[in-house]
Amino acid sequence: MERARIMDDTELRVIGIEALNKALGPATAFRFLTLLHREPTDYVEISRRLYEGQTIDEIFERAGSTGMNNNGR
Repeated sequence: MERARIMDDTELRVIGIEALNKALGPATAFRFLTLLHREPTDYVEISRRLYEGQTIDEIFERAGSTGMNNNGR
């Protein structure tokens, strides 16, 4: 099994913003980012909703294969 390359913080931000732009479009991505700074975020609730109905093995398998290959994308 190949090891995933670890991204630095700047690279992670750039890739995250690129993904948001692609998924939401620039205006909505900007709106989403401003929401994060304006309102408190319940990360526990977000995690519960994001991973609901998944096993730990499924989560780790997806984390190891989705967006985490050698080139960091």
